[in-house]
Amino acid sequence: MLRLTILLWCWLAAAHAFTDPVATLLKLPPGFHIDLYARDLPDARSLALGDDGTVYVGSRKAGKVYAVRDEDGDGRAERRFVIATGLTMPNGVAFRNGALYVAEVSRILRFPGISGRLADPPKPEVVFDGFPGDLWHGWKYLRFGPEGKLYTGVGAPCNICKPADEIYATLVRLNPDGSGLEIFAKGVRNSVGFDWHPETGSLWFTDNGRDWLGDDRPPDELNQAPRPGLHFGYPYCHGGDIPDPRFGRDVDCKEFEPPAWRFPAHVAPLGIRFYTGARFPRRYRGQLFVAEHGSWNRSQPVGYRVVWLEFDHGRPVAEHPFVEGWLRPDGRVMGRPVDVLQLPDGSLLVSDDLRGVIYRIDYRR
Repeated sequence: MLRLTILLWCWLAAAHAFTDPVATLLKLPPGFHIDLYARDLPDARSLALGDDGTVYVGSRKAGKVYAVRDEDGDGRAERRFVIATGLTMPNGVAFRNGALYVAEVSRILRFPGISGRLADPPKPEVVFDGFPGDLWHGWKYLRFGPEGKLYTGVGAPCNICKPADEIYATLVRLNPDGSGLEIFAKGVRNSVGFDWHPETGSLWFTDNGRDWLGDDRPPDELNQAPRPGLHFGYPYCHGGDIPDPRFGRDVDCKEFEPPAWRFPAHVAPLGIRFYTGARFPRRYRGQLFVAEHGSWNRSQPVGYRVVWLEFDHGRPVAEHPFVEGWLRPDGRVMGRPVDVLQLPDGSLLVSDDLRGVIYRIDYRR
């Protein structure tokens, strides 16, 4: 009897550990369910998947990199590790060939052989240390492209300005060993999320528009970069057709690449993923999930949700809500989604840097 009582108490304690009152407030389409996947991850930001199922988590203000593991396959990560501390805005994380890559503001680190050393992480190697040290838009997203190069962004060191160094307001790529740095796209104010279309292989990325042009201008953007060398307008033009009051007076906005999709102003689209799994209904396959972090200075808050963009013949044609409820009707903010990651089983993870948690979204037939 005592053993049964202890087992029951342990089961209840484990269940309580993953009970999340905010998840019960979130609304999804019929058939979808959202539950807590991992907790106690202060400032959880960008996500990357290891080859053994480990999920790596970057942060910004916390200066930490985490790893979480769901070892029994129940959709909840029971184990949590701290891979690194004391870093400068280690937002971006990427995994390749057994190594974890981490992007700080001015450099990229590499943790070799990380999979077998989560509890005793190896000393990181410095892959590249030539980025500017500006903290304003200095945090970086990090992904490996289909050709094996490492992509990241170098944000504008301001709200609106024309930096002298051409490295600012760009997307760049380099080899995994840190060599061969090149500017891939220009005129990108602050991108904290990108992915490659599963059929065309073309790069798509979000970009956060400038502030202080009003509640509804300019739109945030989703852009497509099918080849290197394109310019997307910053600081001259915003949203494709809005000249900047200071820098766009004598510029024709048609000289630049227009956005492929315009989000409402200030929703702050960050992490994106094209869905390639089979767990969700067919209508979601090949579509783009977007984490909207939410506005910080709009008179009426917007964003704070996950949406999906419907693609038709390789182009976005409609935007649909997918997860809503972090922004309450009374204006309270209960969470701020940052990144989206597809797991091998076809479920989706969503990080929340306000609450320091990761959610898992599943579809139950």
